[in-house]
Amino acid sequence: MTDLKTQERFTPLARFPLHVSRDVVQARQSVARELRDRGVTNIRVTRFSTAVSEIARNVIVHGGGGEFSVYLDPAAGYLMTVSSDKGRGIADIPQALTDGFTTAGGLGRGLGGAKRLADVFEIISSADEGTTIKMGIKL
Repeated sequence: MTDLKTQERFTPLARFPLHVSRDVVQARQSVARELRDRGVTNIRVTRFSTAVSEIARNVIVHGGGGEFSVYLDPAAGYLMTVSSDKGRGIADIPQALTDGFTTAGGLGRGLGGAKRLADVFEIISSADEGTTIKMGIKL
């Protein structure tokens, strides 16, 4: 399994700003292309791309915009993504991951759903630093 704390060994593949809806589309398409190029099945591409869309959208809606990066962890065989914002952070991460919990009037299934669609998932959040979500899928 990949160690999310040793990101420096990852090979950078793409980096995008996240400010408007088309940026979410660009992030999703970039991840899908990288996965297909590496022979990942269509269902797994769709599942992980959906997780990427949800998290990228959250960066814009809840974090006021931010950044999205795609990496390859060649040692462990994972495609990794890092989404970050400088928003107010997530006060209660376990609660935020609970299906039905929402702060924006949605269904409250996005964050927990993204976690279920990824093979690895980590949230780092504070009121001072914003939120960073690292996700990965085994190739």
